[in-house]
Amino acid sequence: MRLVFAGTPAVAVPSLKRLAASEHDVTGVLTRVDATVGRKRVMQASPVADAASALDLPVHKTNRLDDVAEAFVAAQTPDLGVIVAYGGFVREPLLSLPRLGWINLHFSLLPAWRGAAPVQHSLIAGDPVTGASVFQLVAAMDAGDVFAMREFVPAKDATAGSVLDDLAILGAELLGEVVDALGAGTAVGTPQVGEPTFAPKLSAEDGRVRWAEPAARVLARIHGTTPEPGAHTRIAGARLKLLEAFTPDEAPTLRPGEFALDAGQLFVGTGTTAIGLRRVQPDGKSAMDAAAWWRGLRTDTLEAELWSPDLDERA
Repeated sequence: MRLVFAGTPAVAVPSLKRLAASEHDVTGVLTRVDATVGRKRVMQASPVADAASALDLPVHKTNRLDDVAEAFVAAQTPDLGVIVAYGGFVREPLLSLPRLGWINLHFSLLPAWRGAAPVQHSLIAGDPVTGASVFQLVAAMDAGDVFAMREFVPAKDATAGSVLDDLAILGAELLGEVVDALGAGTAVGTPQVGEPTFAPKLSAEDGRVRWAEPAARVLARIHGTTPEPGAHTRIAGARLKLLEAFTPDEAPTLRPGEFALDAGQLFVGTGTTAIGLRRVQPDGKSAMDAAAWWRGLRTDTLEAELWSPDLDERA
């Protein structure tokens, strides 16, 4: 079949490479425009744009799937459109332009966690199992019939970033199987079953740790917001990013938000037992070992500001 691919971040690259290596013909790629990255605000093409260029595939960069994007797709005369984390909605008449419409690789077990940040919300919620789904794109968000689904069990203390990396590989194979089945005419879509949950894009405030919550929920929030939008807390008004946290075998008894160094490891108290911190990043500084950061403070006591719903996130 002739395929048009739409995607933007690194998690979409394995799917593009899988389809480019298949018996099908990827005739064009849609991705979002170049954007500034990092503290120095360096302009960079999207990972999908770079991968498509390396594969010598035609690329159209756009943040809106408008008439120009529609003309680009129409020129490819596609049998099927494939979308993986593009970052925008496909609407009519583009939705019906390919002969078989569009399919989407989504990183959840639908109808769980429809929306922009499924893995992040799944980890924050403490789901023991997540996965990937390939479904028929329809006008409603992530609501189409599912062609295939595969479960994935995150490792202990896995972050949203590491789980997305794993699902990108697992999902690329799942997507390839569905595309092959559609080409052979054997694919069967099944309506989604169950009550949907939703996963809107996270804000910086979603990454602020609520130390009074139980340890499992604190860790779930840290892991679910790493690396984006970033887990953090505030100490005397200054932001401290929490880059790597873990479940300790043993920990000292601490009040919620209280820091303490014990046996060379840094701990923070929660509503139940303390958790461990391996790496942190103070405001305006580089990432560092958490225990080394603590030693550099030259203090015996330190407590994070406790979160409450009426607190406003400060810049």
